[in-house]
Amino acid sequence: MRSKSLLASFRYALAGLLYCLATQRNMRIHFTAGIVVLFFAWWLQFSATEFVLLLLTVTAVLVAEMLNTAVEKVVDLASPRRHPLAKTAKDVAAAAVLVTALASVAVGFILFYPRLFR
Repeated sequence: MRSKSLLASFRYALAGLLYCLATQRNMRIHFTAGIVVLFFAWWLQFSATEFVLLLLTVTAVLVAEMLNTAVEKVVDLASPRRHPLAKTAKDVAAAAVLVTALASVAVGFILFYPRLFR
């Protein structure tokens, strides 16, 4: 197998990100929410540590959403018909997004609450 160039690897990764943004409603919601949260963190002059915590949690949600999409596509390919195991795989992947998003909301609440409700 021929190794692909670093530039080609970045192109494939960008294609995956753009695919998720173009086709997955929840990815667009999480992406937009993340941009808004990071903007307000910058505007409210969060410390570098607080900003990095928010950046990591936003990134974790986006990564979970992309992995969920990948699992859904692979399951659809492997099991075109409905199957209980296919449903379980999709449900677990969706649950991973939910848990990550809830943790992100908790971190956001902990960091924003003192600044917004002094």
